[in-house]
Amino acid sequence: MKNRGPMKAMILAAGFGTRLQPLTNYKPKALMPVANRPMIARVIDYLKNFGVREILVNAHHHADQLINYLDKGRPFGINIEIRREPEILGTGGGIKNSSGFWDPEPFIVINSDILTNIPLDRAYADHLKTENLASLILHDLKDHSRILIDADNTILDISPENQPDRLSFTGIHILNPAILDYIPSGRFYHIMDTYRELIQTGKKLKAHVAKGHYWYDIGSIDNYKKANIGLATNFPEISLNSRIEPGVHFKDWAIIGTQCVVEQDARIVQSILWDHTHVKKGCRIIDSIVTGTKTVEKDLIKTVY
Repeated sequence: MKNRGPMKAMILAAGFGTRLQPLTNYKPKALMPVANRPMIARVIDYLKNFGVREILVNAHHHADQLINYLDKGRPFGINIEIRREPEILGTGGGIKNSSGFWDPEPFIVINSDILTNIPLDRAYADHLKTENLASLILHDLKDHSRILIDADNTILDISPENQPDRLSFTGIHILNPAILDYIPSGRFYHIMDTYRELIQTGKKLKAHVAKGHYWYDIGSIDNYKKANIGLATNFPEISLNSRIEPGVHFKDWAIIGTQCVVEQDARIVQSILWDHTHVKKGCRIIDSIVTGTKTVEKDLIKTVY
């Protein structure tokens, strides 16, 4: 992605992940594994692929886990700065709290639970052609159809509810640093409220409409399972350093994390095992998620354990 300087991005990762409980009782949503790779690692790879070399991440829920994992970006070969929020600030408040990190160039903001292959370079190039404070990447998804645009891709309205003939927000923004002046400081605030206020006062916001891509919004346990299925490269997907004993039976799909042990004659069906899971001999795990560092000594069916 060509621009006037090193491009920067922000990953919004402070949320509680309430809709993903009890999974998020154990780790922040951003560190939940998808096909054996933490979500935020996949987002970082995605941003790096389009030239991003400096990333800001906000953190609140299980913040220490996230800080330790990211390790200032050393595992990824880039600079990653953490802004810890003692009190959660919301999407708008989190972006406002990023002040001082940015260069004069526009920057990317993406949710930590969005996994996609949308071409950022096209959207960024479109944004650079305008003087708008923000461009939102949209797509046609009826489940979240809230944004009305005109023939020129100007955003006319953002509804709090789904409406016909509207587009959905992908969770990816391209912002000019000047937008920070329009977000209240020091309190919880939604960025969508800032966008609505800008529209009402006559400020232009643009849409970039993406097509022909995959997109996973991991906001529920069902969607979490769908992302694991969609992004796995094999079935079963088994980490190389896990031990699968003779006689283990897999059916449909399964994701087996790092340093797992699955003993003889166990049966794993449509299930996800996080790292360090130990499944005892003959146990059945069916349509379940085991959250790691657990020993399974009895059958699990439609369970989060």
